[in-house]
Amino acid sequence: MLERMREDIQSVFHRDPAARNAFEVLTCYPGLHAIWLHRIAHALWVAGWKWLARLVSNFGRWLTGIEIHPGAKIGRRFFIDHGMGIVIGETAEIGDDVTLYQGVTLGGTSWNKGKRHPTLEDGVVVGAGAKVLGPFTVGAGAKIGSNAVVTKAVPAGATAVGIPGRIIVKADPEQEAKRQAIAERFGFDAYGVGQDMPDPVARAIGHLLDHVQAVDERLDGMCKALTALGSDYCAKALPELREEDFAGVKDEESKPVS
Repeated sequence: MLERMREDIQSVFHRDPAARNAFEVLTCYPGLHAIWLHRIAHALWVAGWKWLARLVSNFGRWLTGIEIHPGAKIGRRFFIDHGMGIVIGETAEIGDDVTLYQGVTLGGTSWNKGKRHPTLEDGVVVGAGAKVLGPFTVGAGAKIGSNAVVTKAVPAGATAVGIPGRIIVKADPEQEAKRQAIAERFGFDAYGVGQDMPDPVARAIGHLLDHVQAVDERLDGMCKALTALGSDYCAKALPELREEDFAGVKDEESKPVS
């Protein structure tokens, strides 16, 4: 038991740079207290002392603001950062080295008996306010973005964001280079939000840039064919893209995010 407690304290130092010493972690981290109280409640639940297990669980909720049903199965080095408002359902299963932030719900979508809550495999990170609802599996090393609502399985190592949760697939580097080249021609960066924070508008613009690139390549081929046939149709100049026409877009991107 003491070894597990030491392991829990060390996991805080590994994942929270604000932690300064063991005494502070021991006395001031409600996530740690919630986990330890849950272990007592879970042991009582497995032993058949259901009411007493629920009483301990309810005391932990009152003390920490974190509600973990005593029937939930939790692995080693589970870390709850801040923790207020977290709800973990009865049939939830959590692997090793999982991290949850405040406001997360591991809930169910059915009143039927049996498995109703999600399974989080090893190394999963769930951002603040996210809702993971249903009896499916979030694969090892997956990440769920803040405030996402996830209702279906997330593959191992993937990232899910948005409402409803969508799987973010890493773009091909060559395709990204093409998009960036087209964007620079227009005088703005379609990815000002950053690749680590996928934005639906930026993704839509990215697909438009892909389309523009394809149209450019096709027109270039047609012009070469027409020129070979003696036509001067492609000698006509295209409308110029002036940088000042995009000044408003660039100004908006340069504003700090509040």
